[in-house]
Amino acid sequence: MSKQHDIVASQDNANEYDEDAVVNPSANPHFEDILAARLSRRVALKGGITTAASALLGGSILSACGSSDDSPAPAPTPAPLKIGFNAVAKNKNDLVTVADGYNVSILHALGDPLQFGEESWKDDGSETAESYNRRIGDGHDGMYYFGLSEAGAFDAKRSDRGLLAVNHEYVVAPYSLHPAGRTAGAARNATEVTKEIYAHGISVVEVKREATGTGMAMVRGSRFNRRVTSATTMDFTGPAKGHPLLQTLFSPTAVQTRGTNNNCANGYTPWGTYLTCEENYLNVISRAAGDDALRSGPKEVAGLNRYGLPQNRKSPYLWETAGSDDLFVRWNSSVTGAAAAADYRNTINTFGWVVEIDPFAPDSVPAKRTALGRFNHEGAWPAEAVAGKPIVLYMGDDSRNEYIYKFVSKANWDAADVGKGMAAGAKYLDEGTLYVAKFNADGTGNWMALTFGANGLTAANATYAFADQGDVLINARIAGDILGATKMDRPEWGAVHPTNGEVYMTLTNNSNRVPATATPTGSQLKPDAANPRYYEDLKGTTSQKGNPNGHIIRWKEDATDVTKLTWDVYLFGAQADAAADVNLSGLADSNDFSSPDGLYFDKRGMLWIQTDDGAYTDITNCMMLAALPGKVGDGGVATAAGGTQTRAGAKATSDTLRRFLVGPKECEITGIAMTPDYKTLFFNVQHPGEETTPDFAAKTYGSYWPANQADQTVKKRPRSATVIITRKDGGEIGI
Repeated sequence: MSKQHDIVASQDNANEYDEDAVVNPSANPHFEDILAARLSRRVALKGGITTAASALLGGSILSACGSSDDSPAPAPTPAPLKIGFNAVAKNKNDLVTVADGYNVSILHALGDPLQFGEESWKDDGSETAESYNRRIGDGHDGMYYFGLSEAGAFDAKRSDRGLLAVNHEYVVAPYSLHPAGRTAGAARNATEVTKEIYAHGISVVEVKREATGTGMAMVRGSRFNRRVTSATTMDFTGPAKGHPLLQTLFSPTAVQTRGTNNNCANGYTPWGTYLTCEENYLNVISRAAGDDALRSGPKEVAGLNRYGLPQNRKSPYLWETAGSDDLFVRWNSSVTGAAAAADYRNTINTFGWVVEIDPFAPDSVPAKRTALGRFNHEGAWPAEAVAGKPIVLYMGDDSRNEYIYKFVSKANWDAADVGKGMAAGAKYLDEGTLYVAKFNADGTGNWMALTFGANGLTAANATYAFADQGDVLINARIAGDILGATKMDRPEWGAVHPTNGEVYMTLTNNSNRVPATATPTGSQLKPDAANPRYYEDLKGTTSQKGNPNGHIIRWKEDATDVTKLTWDVYLFGAQADAAADVNLSGLADSNDFSSPDGLYFDKRGMLWIQTDDGAYTDITNCMMLAALPGKVGDGGVATAAGGTQTRAGAKATSDTLRRFLVGPKECEITGIAMTPDYKTLFFNVQHPGEETTPDFAAKTYGSYWPANQADQTVKKRPRSATVIITRKDGGEIGI
């Protein structure tokens, strides 16, 4: 996420973009058992299940040797994980405060050059716009570490050398890109806009262990170092490739587009590619007054409105005002030509996808995998790849009252595809079934297929007449409305438990909930079992209503029916001294938090939780916690604040949830990756100092991080950056 809080939603002014604005008007096998069954079959043992798991998990969970009856040798029982650090106190310091016994270092920050021949970042915004094709971008967010072999290929076990792919979600104000911030005016400065376009996207960098210790350094000049930006050419693949709703002047045949934008969270594949996800792309897209009358009819207008682009809506970035060059005009999603192939009326439809990038092939063309659907993609998180079974990805639509999805591939996993890059992506990600979730009050749930011709998704549907499967995927939100999916409190990051297969997803907050006794108006919603709390938070400087602290839902899939699940709420964010029906998880000073956002399971089964908060920042900066979760159903029925009954997981204790670090001022803690030996942890600090208007002449800012991390007297512009955490004794992180 790019914006810290969901407190004020300015929905009345179409010219002001609110990423939390509601545009949804609709009314609407347990893994251990599966794994045991598969391992008991000779075909699984001979078909490479161990190889597949090792490719995905770095060889950490499965090993077996043959015997006369082909039965696997019993694996040794691992010692139970224990959190091995003292909790960090809540604080408002302007630095990363980490648990005792750990080191903090900066891998890279906004503006750092990837290649030789570029001058270093100078703290004055003077770098050329064009150079940001070869510099680290802004707004660091989701990321993933890929081990790199000596031959330059994917090696899931390699810890001392790898490629780190990092998202750059958005430009911060921009406080550090330009000499004195953004130049005011109705028309944007072309040089500034060009720099912002190139500062979005993804950085791929080679990293290597330092000569001593377990820290990492970026390999400047590596042949793998690469930027993918809002100007990079990309292919459309899957069912929507060539669809009329994707036609533009740039690609009249709708097989390509330019740019990926507002890349928030991420995913990865077992064959060794990176998945980057397009979330708040409305930051950069405008639409003219009177445009409705120029459209093909009510159906097209309904699709635009459902995705938050009404007519007479100006984007906050105003990139389309910077000149007549195609680099700029393409951000205007209005009818200006005789046909879709002659203008950029469909620009809006070219964003909101999952984009696959091969980090090991710097010259490869990224692909927007349309089979995974179009919405505000927060991320795309894979379940464990199992030989002979489909690839499964879980995804959230990060906006209030939106949905949770999963994708199941048509092709079954074959470990021989490790390292095959974009060809493997085409095999597994271009054909399959997209589902949307419904969470029932009794703790069960259903996955409903978004398939043209089924479940009412037809040309005869009175709400929206779908033309084909491409139309269903381009307008996945409308399809979810029709199927009656559960409206959630802003689905953010997901993570899949590496040993029991249960899925976790953060629901960061929602000010749009009203009391169960109230009569909702407009897009307001009463609480439901999966989003159960309504309360007023009066502890901060501003009264906040609804679900300001967020929660984490989790579920397990039915062993025999992929359309069924059972769920509970793993954790409820809350201040430690909140009322018991608000602090349903029993959080204490060592582990209380608000607005969970980033989420990551390492392969040992330790869960890492990150926050992007605006409800608790009068007490503490945003943070990261380590957790050892139980399993779905380990708690019981509970009544949440406001009176709604829900299903809550077991209460947290200091042994199962503990604060690991706190970030600098006015930041979001986001993005996390770890080397396979668990000895180097990467995370991102996004937009430090974001909420304070800077004085460039006086050089005073809301934060001076990361320049001040090693020396608090250093005063430079704040920058988003990737941070490295290691243990001083060289041991595994967290335990």
